[in-house]
Amino acid sequence: MTVGLLGTKVGMTRVFGDDGSALPVTVVKAGPCVVLQVKAPERDGYHALQLGFGDVKPHRSTMPMIGHAAQAGTGPKRYVREIRLTEPASVQAGDVVTVEQFAAHQVRYVDVSGVTKGKGFAGVMKRHGFGGQKSSHGVERKHRSAGGIGGHATRGHGRAVKKGKRMAGHLGHVRRTSSSLELMKVDAANDLLLIRGSVPGPNGGLVVVRQAKKKG
Repeated sequence: MTVGLLGTKVGMTRVFGDDGSALPVTVVKAGPCVVLQVKAPERDGYHALQLGFGDVKPHRSTMPMIGHAAQAGTGPKRYVREIRLTEPASVQAGDVVTVEQFAAHQVRYVDVSGVTKGKGFAGVMKRHGFGGQKSSHGVERKHRSAGGIGGHATRGHGRAVKKGKRMAGHLGHVRRTSSSLELMKVDAANDLLLIRGSVPGPNGGLVVVRQAKKKG
C-alpha cells in the first residue's frame, strides 16, 4: 500500500551524519490523519484513501462536510485530501494513521507536494531568469525590460506575439511536487518527519507526503 500523510511545514533544522557532517533538513509535522473514506474500484473506479487533517470548529465548516466526517466517527477537518493507492487499503474509515507507517514500511524516499510561496507580479528577470538590457549608454530606464516581443513573426503578419511568450506576470503560488526527497528521520513521539531536500511552500503551509514513486 502506498504510504501517505497530510501535514504542515514547520521549518528547518539540521541532523548530523555518521561522519559528523551537518545535514540541513526540513521538519514536517505530519498527521495524525483520520481516514474519512476508503474508495474502491467497484464503487468509485479506483483505489484511494480520503484523509482528514486538522480539527476545525463546526461553525467554520459546512453541513455536508460535518455529515461526511460524522460517518467516519469524527468531527470536521480543516484539510481533506486523497492518497491514490495501487492495491486495496488495509485500513477502514475512522482509523487514524500516523508517521509510524513510514517507519513500518521502511520508507527511505518521499514525494512532497505543496503550494509554493507567492511572489506577486514579477518581471522577466526574476520570473524567467532573463539577462536584461545592456548597462551602458543608450539604454535609459529599460535595463530590466524584456525587449522586443514580436521579432519572430512570420512574413506578412506583422509583429504578432506568439502564444506562450515568456513575459512579466504572476510568479509563485502554484502546486509543485518535489520528488524523491530523502527521509532522514521519523519522530513518532512528536509526529515529525525530517526530510532532506526542497519542500515547497512557506512555513505553516499544507504539504502532502507520499512514498516516492521513482526511488525506494
